[in-house]
Amino acid sequence: MIFVHRRRFLSVAALATFTAACGSEAGSASRGVEKLAFRNPLRIPPLLQPKRDRKGVRTFELTMQQGRARILPGTQTATWGFNGPFLGPTLRAARGDVVQMAVTNRLAEAGTVHWHGMRLPARMDGGPHQTIEPGATWTPRWTIDQPAATSWYHPHPHGRTAAHVYRGLAGMFIVDDDERLELPSRYGVDDIPLILQDKRFGPDGASFSGDPLKGTFGILGDHVLVNGTYDPFLRVGTERVRLRILNGSTARMYHVGFADRRRFQVIGTDAGLMAAPVEVDRLSLTPGERAEVVVAFTAGEQVVLRSFGGDNDIDKGDLDLLRIVAVPRLEDSPAVPRRLADLAPIQPPQGARVRRFRLNGHDAINGREMDMARIDEVVPAGAVEIWEVENNVYAHNFHIHEVAFRVLDVAGSPPPAYTNGHKDTVYVPSKSTVRLAVQFGHHTDPASPYMYHCHILRHEDSGMMGQFVIVRPGTENQVPHTLPGAGHGH
Repeated sequence: MIFVHRRRFLSVAALATFTAACGSEAGSASRGVEKLAFRNPLRIPPLLQPKRDRKGVRTFELTMQQGRARILPGTQTATWGFNGPFLGPTLRAARGDVVQMAVTNRLAEAGTVHWHGMRLPARMDGGPHQTIEPGATWTPRWTIDQPAATSWYHPHPHGRTAAHVYRGLAGMFIVDDDERLELPSRYGVDDIPLILQDKRFGPDGASFSGDPLKGTFGILGDHVLVNGTYDPFLRVGTERVRLRILNGSTARMYHVGFADRRRFQVIGTDAGLMAAPVEVDRLSLTPGERAEVVVAFTAGEQVVLRSFGGDNDIDKGDLDLLRIVAVPRLEDSPAVPRRLADLAPIQPPQGARVRRFRLNGHDAINGREMDMARIDEVVPAGAVEIWEVENNVYAHNFHIHEVAFRVLDVAGSPPPAYTNGHKDTVYVPSKSTVRLAVQFGHHTDPASPYMYHCHILRHEDSGMMGQFVIVRPGTENQVPHTLPGAGHGH
């Protein structure tokens, strides 16, 4: 019998703790793996069912609220969540759907909700300009027009994103399309979401601790939560299982693989399925990045999913994440197809515009801190450009709203094969330059900007963020670089 936990997210948990505390807010940790008991069934975020009107518009209702969740044994922790005390339900829509969000803010402070990975008009993007005041409801609407992908949603208030995400405001957003592939697709059965987040707890476990705006990177926690579950296990009943892995942490980098070093197939990156699967025994994800993988199991076996430590400042220490237990008799699963998606290459044309971005310290891009009233870049709709992101200091990553991009090279070398799909977030190693072929969409609005920024949220909140607008080709020089009434600074 396949065990699937389907109750609403009324309580949560923390996952793998690792021995040695992270010494400072920037964090360092022992490389030893703490032995977990794997006592708790992995919670599966519920699918939020939309309301559908006569015109076919699907409305998803979300409420940001405070709560208390059972995370560590024997106590409750003060948390924030969507439609419950911690984290949020999974949203699911298909290409061609018209969707509307009804996001109500029941918090004591203003917030936003950003649809990370969505190709949509800037006014619907949920960046820092689309503020939702306490008691208000925001109702963005757009048509889903992008390939199948694993996206997510989270707050994006300027200067407060790290605090809001750290307290628990995050959820997955799955996009489907009409491709008929024999891939595991039964949500919560053989298609499993895994939201990875690290936390620190106060001495009594009643609250999260640490200041997300202190130290080089903010908070690197000594507990990791998987879908909010403490010390978790997952029973699987099929020969192959699809894992949709999201790094929802504020700073930590995960190097995900199995304790027995088994190989698995990467089938998707941030912006959708790859052209063909890539077999690996480990993959790396920085904050905001996603990967879809398919793993094979044999009846009756048990294996631990782990994050292996590294030397990139934000990935210290091995951490056990989840024990997967295969039941004694498994359902047959077809092999992963050799071809997955008709992936149109993102190819810059001859003479493509090259834009250069230099990441300075933790609070500036090209020597300038974020200014809500300043437009930094103006891009013609439908353009394919080359963006060069140079990192002169410690670990950073880089996320661009609205777009899909292809990683051309990292420090002059080809990227790992499993990152060759379309992406929207990329790791930028210390003392290196990453070059991206960036494909922009067709939603034009000279007065409503999208963001680009480091997705280490301590850096984003401190000013390592810029703004761009997409405009009708040929009108780039007509766009003012100041937004009236937007306010300055960060």
